[in-house]
Amino acid sequence: MRLNIWKIIALAATLTAYAPAHAQSESSNYPNKPIRWLVGFAPGASNDIIARLIAVRLSDAFGQQVLVDNRGGAGGIIAGEIVAKAPPDGYTILMSTTGPSVTGPLLGKRVAYRVEDFTQVITIGYTPMVIVAQPSFPARNPRELVDYAKANPGKITWGSSGVGGSPHFALLIFQAATGIEVTHVPYKGTAPALTDIAAGQIQAMHSSVISAEAHLVAKRLKIISVGGSKRLANLPDIPTYAESGIVNGESQVWFGLASPPATPRPIVMKLNAAVNRVLQSPEAIKRMQDLGLEVVGDTPESADAFVKREAATVRQLIKLGKIRPE
Repeated sequence: MRLNIWKIIALAATLTAYAPAHAQSESSNYPNKPIRWLVGFAPGASNDIIARLIAVRLSDAFGQQVLVDNRGGAGGIIAGEIVAKAPPDGYTILMSTTGPSVTGPLLGKRVAYRVEDFTQVITIGYTPMVIVAQPSFPARNPRELVDYAKANPGKITWGSSGVGGSPHFALLIFQAATGIEVTHVPYKGTAPALTDIAAGQIQAMHSSVISAEAHLVAKRLKIISVGGSKRLANLPDIPTYAESGIVNGESQVWFGLASPPATPRPIVMKLNAAVNRVLQSPEAIKRMQDLGLEVVGDTPESADAFVKREAATVRQLIKLGKIRPE
């Protein structure tokens, strides 16, 4: 059977025209089924709390369920890998934070994706990390903590949500700034690490106030220091690193939304606009501020630039030998 070259060309042209038209149609109908929001940490962590707060409101706005799917482990990398490999259709999205979006792919030796393998949608907000400890822990402020750690090198057991997660990265920065040595104990999420501190299994860790809130209210934990440049309005009595003479040790945990690479622009903008509307609602603003979160809300371009700056900081610390891949 002879093939007509002109028919083949015409068919190819039809298929080429169909692809963008089909994509545009899919974007205009988005979302028409439930959205899965991957959170790379256990329930109860700050990532989980914020995702659920926003997901409920997005579900109402979209008329489709936004389901939070906790895939804890490896500092958020497990969730990151799922989203990086997912179809770029906006139905699988990621809680973008330091672990899965920056330190995971830069510090992990066997991570199957890169920092660039996401489409950043929006920066939700950020909050300084705090150092929490058992109430009986001898240090009451950053200076006493550093002095105690130097007098007992390696003896403090220091938890984290996992290698490469925000609490671990905060610890690495703090160690680089102070020269202390502690024994790092990684967990599969912040919540179980905090529970073990309260139970006396380990002694301290970096955390957000959001994650530690229940333990702090119940006085099962105490805060030794705020890792930001100024005291928190809701914790006016807790000193910062700088007040104790510790420089370049500040750290923060930030939260954003990301989607797989090559997600169509119309879908990215629909997600961005919807989350921005949630972040501008008085109810959401009050709840997040009560949790110590500085609400941002920005454009995809701004969110992408922010993540790139975070990655540049990590790369510089690796280059200087302050932190190393694990």
